[in-house]
This record gives sequence, structure tokens and C-alpha cells, in this order.
Amino acid sequence: MASIIVLFELDPDAAIGPDGVEPVVLLVHAAGSDPDVPEDPQGRTLCGLDTSGMEHAHYRAGRPGEPWYPPALSEKRCRECEAVLRSL
Repeated sequence: MASIIVLFELDPDAAIGPDGVEPVVLLVHAAGSDPDVPEDPQGRTLCGLDTSGMEHAHYRAGRPGEPWYPPALSEKRCRECEAVLRSL
């Protein structure tokens, strides 16, 4: 896999978060990038969920060794996606 796309699984019952601005992120997932459109995710996350209802995070680690997920959301990272990434 050349690169990953970081996606937010949003709470469908909460249009906006408690601060009144940001949506409520349930989990942060990873998906492979589409070979034809590298900025788009493939159809499934690394843990097997459909990506069509997820929001593109537009996050990329700046350097090697940095986390694949936004650091502020470390508690919400998908452990299954992370396990797949570690196995690559």
C-alpha cells in the first residue's frame, strides 16, 4: 500500500459536537488510497468498514515515527486498523 487515508467515523446522531462547531468523532480509521484517485480512500477501511459514510480527515504524519492518526484523537484511533498497519 503506497499511502493511507485517515478517516473519521462520525456520530450520526450528533450533527455538531459539544463545542457547537466540530462533529463528534467516534473513531479514527485508516484506509488505503484509491490507485486512480490517490486523495480518495478505497471502499473499505483496514478494519473492513465501508468508507462511504466517513469524513476525510486530511491528516498526514509529517515525519516518520509520527502517529498515523491526529495526535489529539489518540484515544479514538481504531485498534483494528492500527493492527493491520503494524503488520504491513
